[in-house]
Amino acid sequence: MDSPLACSSDVQLSRTLKSRHVSMIAIGGIIGAGLFVGSSTAISQIGPAVVFSYAISGFIILLVMRMLSEMAIATPGVQSFPEFARLGLGHLGGFMSGWLYWYFWVVVVAIEAIAGAKIIHDWFPQLPLWSIGVGLMAVLTAVNLMSTKSYGEFEFWFSSIKVAAIIVFILITAAFVFGIGAPTALGFGNLTAHGGFAPNGWAAVLAGATSTIFALCGAEIATIAAAESEEPSKVISRMTVTVTFRILVFYVLSIALICAIVPWNTIVPGISPFATTLQTMGLPGAEVAMNALVLVAVLSCLNSGLYVSSRALFGLAKYSDAPQWLVKINDRKVPARAILVASLFSYLALAINHFSEDLFSFLINACGATMLFIYVLLSFAQLRLRAKTEAEAPERLQIKMWFHPYGTYTAIAAMLAVLVFMGLSEGLAEQLWLSMGVAAVILVAFALFRRKA
Repeated sequence: MDSPLACSSDVQLSRTLKSRHVSMIAIGGIIGAGLFVGSSTAISQIGPAVVFSYAISGFIILLVMRMLSEMAIATPGVQSFPEFARLGLGHLGGFMSGWLYWYFWVVVVAIEAIAGAKIIHDWFPQLPLWSIGVGLMAVLTAVNLMSTKSYGEFEFWFSSIKVAAIIVFILITAAFVFGIGAPTALGFGNLTAHGGFAPNGWAAVLAGATSTIFALCGAEIATIAAAESEEPSKVISRMTVTVTFRILVFYVLSIALICAIVPWNTIVPGISPFATTLQTMGLPGAEVAMNALVLVAVLSCLNSGLYVSSRALFGLAKYSDAPQWLVKINDRKVPARAILVASLFSYLALAINHFSEDLFSFLINACGATMLFIYVLLSFAQLRLRAKTEAEAPERLQIKMWFHPYGTYTAIAAMLAVLVFMGLSEGLAEQLWLSMGVAAVILVAFALFRRKA
């Protein structure tokens, strides 16, 4: 029987990304519209205790990233993080995780293109919405086609802008709360003044993790980018510390300061709580500034989505789980064909949104739980790979999963609990079942593919 790792091609991508690129890709992978806009829904439903929902979600992501770091250091040369599932679980694991990951990101690319188009359309209403979306897709597809380094450079500056903006926001709001430069301090009274710190109960805090965790997905992009960097092991070894820092500072601290300044029950879902906070503080131009920042975040996610979906497809093709002609790279060692195919499917999703918003909503809902499915697969893969590595080459375990195997069991149990909560939640159950439907389709495709092979 053939090994599940048997490649049909030894084609290797470039290694032109620098440490600063991958570090900012790791940070930027989590800072997006989910923070700047999506957090409004979580705050309005949970109250100030939403910081614990984000902390719980961040803890789960941190465990997943630690597992990825262990596997990446122990098995150098892996170019797409779904390949870890192939290493640990065999052909089926690689096929399932690779196609689920590709599907998730091509839909995300279309979502981000539409979000960016809406912002620009508000500024230039004479431009059709669909044409702006197509234009954004075309520009960032061209960036990805130029070289891996060009993608990394764009993402470095996109992420730098986002990080700088959040740091400035935290400093300004903290000064406002503590009364620095003002005669009086606002204090933290709003955290408990409107129904208490957890006005809807602690069960709502736990249930809130079912939605907040998806805002924190994306850090795994750094493991894919690290494979095309000059020093992959060094970059990956720093990753878990970076993830911890950004979760604590960028999410928990910024949202805690928002709830301290703005009564949680006045936050309107869909409207950036960051803009609302700055307006409450009396800062002029807050809405325009936040719209510009959200646009940067959207373009950053769109840029990364094109990059990572093409690498997932490239990885599938290398193992004969996708057409072989997708393995070919150009003179700059960029998988141009995989990039173009990924962008074509996103163009198709844009067209679907233009002609049928209901069908596009179906595509979105059908990837709602996909990342958790993949993370669960990776967790089981880590358990098997850890046992294999300890038996065959323990010296490769330079980074180890915390409290093995109980740390991994904790992550699996937490993610399964989130999925159960999704199934019991009226607003999220549809996403769970549709995502399971997509997984079932991929499973059937694997059975047919394997029979044909």
